[in-house]
Formats: sequence, structure tokens, C-alpha cells
Amino acid sequence: MKLLAVTSCPTGIAHTYMAAEALQMAAKELGVEIKVETYGSIGVENEITEEEVRDAHAVIIAADTKVDKAKFEGIPILEATVQEAIKNPKKLIEEAMKLENSKEHIEKVIQPRKKKGQGKKGPYQHLMTGVSYMIPFVVAGGILIAISFAFGIHAADNEGTFPWALSLIGGGSAFALMIPVLSGFIAYSIADRPGLVPGMIGGMLSSQIGAGFLGGIIAGFLAGYTIVLLKKWIKLPKSMEGLMPVFILPLLSSLIVGLLMIYVIGTPVAAMNAGLSNWLDNLQEGSAIVLGLVLGLMMAFDMGGPINKAAYTFGVGTIAAGQPSLVMAAVMAAGMTPPLGIGIATLLYKNKFTKEEKEAGKAALVLGISFITEGAIPFAAADPIRVIPSLMVGSGVAGALTMLFKVKLAVPHGGVFVLPIPNAVEGVFPYTVAILIGALITAIMVGNLKKPIE
Repeated sequence: MKLLAVTSCPTGIAHTYMAAEALQMAAKELGVEIKVETYGSIGVENEITEEEVRDAHAVIIAADTKVDKAKFEGIPILEATVQEAIKNPKKLIEEAMKLENSKEHIEKVIQPRKKKGQGKKGPYQHLMTGVSYMIPFVVAGGILIAISFAFGIHAADNEGTFPWALSLIGGGSAFALMIPVLSGFIAYSIADRPGLVPGMIGGMLSSQIGAGFLGGIIAGFLAGYTIVLLKKWIKLPKSMEGLMPVFILPLLSSLIVGLLMIYVIGTPVAAMNAGLSNWLDNLQEGSAIVLGLVLGLMMAFDMGGPINKAAYTFGVGTIAAGQPSLVMAAVMAAGMTPPLGIGIATLLYKNKFTKEEKEAGKAALVLGISFITEGAIPFAAADPIRVIPSLMVGSGVAGALTMLFKVKLAVPHGGVFVLPIPNAVEGVFPYTVAILIGALITAIMVGNLKKPIE
């Protein structure tokens, strides 16, 4: 029996490859041949060929983003989330092995999964598809802006200089494309290629009228479902169907989305954005600490899952063209803390971890300093009752402390590697202290809650 699989997470960094490895290991244990194609941040790897599709019994698509299923036409497809593939790979493979090529049997196997809410897609998948395409623009733009700050906080004001060029590339270009790309690929996830044009136009309008991230998300969903409805409502003769994708759909959808964004949606959403910005600017110390605590708990709760991504996206939304943000500082500190805390725990409490876990702890330290929260997932999956609360407490404390210390961050990613860049972080020393305290709290809690290895 031959199975195929595709894995894809929003960032394409950790979950994608962890899910692939989990499926491969489970298949080996079950004596099943499997090939896993990964949709990572560097593109498609281990690509499945047409010949392999012809020989396959079934395909597992474990993804939180849109995956093109066209090449798998004719074989049974079992859809799941990335988290399912990481936590229950054997179950997915066993379900895929039961699939037969009859439509009735596939529905019989998959319907119970839908009732349990497993493998669900819908709005979350569409949003995560947009976020996955947006993140590289955010990271590249943010780091370039931070490097321009190294020449002086106002060095980019001098037109024609190198800092000015860096700021133009990062802020004037990468950051300017951020919301249109988010909107465009939300619409693409809903309506395929026809959704890109109205989605990106709606996102660009959202940026121009001050509706920001929230407006961009609304524009993406509006564009996608507008295309779906237009395709359903407009029926043309066969001889004129070629006009739909290149003329009728782009024109009508762009007009509808554009007018709604300008005259209906834009003004109230822009007002909400301005209100949120004012609220963040005027946060009292107590409220700021509570916000940092909540963001920290969210970052550690599912380590790269939807709650983590919601906190991260909120943090990114508070960085306007490279302006330092209290919220982004709390989010990154809280995201670094889980793997760092786990790594430190494996060093301090060696009798509580297996040899394999100690080796994984070294990798977790590297992932932690790089702001890849997913480095803690293997430990959380192995012992969730003890590990997840420990991670959440440490991250909550780290987020709250950054707010207490009034640390600000001008970049959306990079971990410790952005700390040496002048002006990228306002308060490097207290920021480092906050992260270390959070990580140590996690390490101590994990070390004391876990039982010794016999």
C-alpha cells in the first residue's frame, strides 16, 4: 500500500516539517510506504510526481493553508489539520488506509471527522493562507527598517542615502505590500486565482484609507465571496466563457469590493483602528501589564496554532511603517520563552528527560533564540498536562514584564539577532531580563512538575 501526504502550516517553518516527520515515522511503524510533500517557506519540497499519484492508494492533506488538490484528482483525499498530523499521525494513516475509491465510502469515513470538528477549514484556513503569504513581507521589511535604524533613528530622512534606500525597500515597499498580499491571498484561498485581483485592490484601499489590518482581512473575505457569488450568478454562453476570468470577474469584483471599502466599510474600520491605536498609546501601566500577560498566555497556549497566530498578527498590526511597538515586544518575548524554557529545563533537570529529549532540548534553545515557538511542541505533545501550563506561565510573565519595563520593538521577527541592531529595540537590557526570567520560570516549573525518568 502506498500513501501520499502534503503538509503546510501558515509560516512554513516548523509545523510543516514536524507534521511530515510524524507521518513518516508513523507510516514506518505501521509498515506503510508514504511520500510527504511539504509546502514550506522556501517552496514545495519532495514534490509528488504524476506517476506517484497514479500508484497511490490515498492522500492525506494535513494543512492549515490552501493546498492545490487538482493533481490528486481520482484518488481518495483525507483532509486534516497540521496539529492532527503531529499529535495523531497513526490515526490519520489508518483512516487513509481504509479509504476506497468509491465516493460513498470516502464520505462515510470523512463525515464523522467533520462532526467532531476535525480537519476543519473554512474562515480559519482562508485567514491563515493570507497570513502565510504575508509573513515573509513583514519579516523582510521589518529587518530592513531595523538595519536602517542602525545608522541613526532619523538617518532614513535624508533622501538618496543608504539608510533611506533600506527604509524605502523595507517600509515603502515590503510593508506597503503587506496588507494587499494578506487580502489577496485570503481571497485566493476562497475563490482561487480570480480572487487575487479584487483581494489585493481591496487590501491596497484598506491601507490608503486607514482601515489597516482589520480592513485588509475584511477586504480579503469580501473579495473571495464576491467572486464565488458572481461565478454562481453569471452564466455566459460557451463561446464567451473565456471573458469571465480576464474581464468580467476582475472588473465587477474590483468595482464592488472597491466601492464597499470606500463608502461602507472603510470609515468605521478606520475609526476602530484609530481607537485601538489611541487605546494602546494611552494604556495605563496596570492595563499594559494585563495586556502583556494575556498576549503571553496566547503565544504559549498552542505554540504556532490559531491562538498564537492571532496574538502574533495583532502584534504585527501595531507596527506601522517600522514604528516601535510595546505589543510586538511582548509578543516576541512570549514567543521565545517556551522553547528557551524547555531547553534550560533539559540542562538543569537531566533526570527528568530521556536522552532523546535532552538532544531535542539543545535544538529548542536554538529555536527559542530565533523566535520559533514551535520548538516546544514535541515536549508539550509528550506531556501536555505538566508542560503547557509551565509554558503559559513563563510566557505570561515575560509578556507582562516587557510591558512593565516599557520595552518597544520595531521589528516583527528575528529573536535575539535583532537585539544588537541600534534602535531596533527600546530597552535591550530589560528586554533580555524579561525573556530570561520568563524562560527560567518555565524551566523551574517543568523541572518540578515532571517525574524523574526511571
